[in-house]
Amino acid sequence: MERIWHHNKPAKREREARWALIREATKRPKIILKELQSSTAEIGVSVHRTTLSRTLHRAGLYGRERKKPLLEERNKKTCLVFTKRHVGDSPNIWKVLWPDETKMELFGHQGKRYVWCRPNTSHQPENTIPTVKHGGGSIMLWGCFSSAGTGKLVRIEGMMDGAKYREILFQSSRDLRLGRRFTFQQDNDPKHTAKATHEWFKGKHLFVLE
Repeated sequence: MERIWHHNKPAKREREARWALIREATKRPKIILKELQSSTAEIGVSVHRTTLSRTLHRAGLYGRERKKPLLEERNKKTCLVFTKRHVGDSPNIWKVLWPDETKMELFGHQGKRYVWCRPNTSHQPENTIPTVKHGGGSIMLWGCFSSAGTGKLVRIEGMMDGAKYREILFQSSRDLRLGRRFTFQQDNDPKHTAKATHEWFKGKHLFVLE
């Protein structure tokens, strides 16, 4: 085996430090290199971070930055039920407009955090870093997509009320040339569930996905 640690260290200590490093990264995949470096120093082996990375790579562990929105268990179960219900649907019925709005933070934490994991496991829950929206100033954006393509990204000036929401939706469906009959997906935001919005959907003969 090629020696990648300091040559003035006994071979036995090198092997012990190497396996301790791999065990620690496997047991605690979100550990950072600085912490791993401290762990090896505790057993009397001083190793450069580049050497640590190379050793983990040889063991099949690579640093990946994978973030995802924080979902509660009930949200995961609901998404799974929905997927199973529609997995066998014909593509012809999926004339769906998928919209969403989000507040984009102009300032916030920009640092990277890597997770040591094996190939094709970076999206597993234990190897992802949950995120929530936070920070300073922000802008509100609304966007949508369908099988016909991606709609325009709309910046919302001021408060988004029901009237503005219906206006943006109508224009977006026209831009994508979805025709008069299509399925619409939305969440349970108050302006989405308002009586006026429901009446508008009904008047346009639009089906709203559950």
